[in-house]
Amino acid sequence: MSQRDRRSSPDISFTATVQAQQMRWDEVPDVHVTFTGSPGFESVSESDRINLPDSVRAGETYRNVRVDYRLECTLPDQLDDARPDA
Repeated sequence: MSQRDRRSSPDISFTATVQAQQMRWDEVPDVHVTFTGSPGFESVSESDRINLPDSVRAGETYRNVRVDYRLECTLPDQLDDARPDA
């Protein structure tokens, strides 16, 4: 079992919802998420999309769009405290 599995909740949690009647891109966006910091932290970044594909196409109009985004992180010092042998 990973250390993350032992924790009932993350130390940091960020959620956001974006909704739009329509969205359109002139160019395909270059989108990526990176995490930096101390070794040992564990993080999750994910989104649920309605009427919006993972990769959008330039020039296409997407209607009635919704994106639910979640970012969670467990900090290293908290992981050590959560260990049963600590």
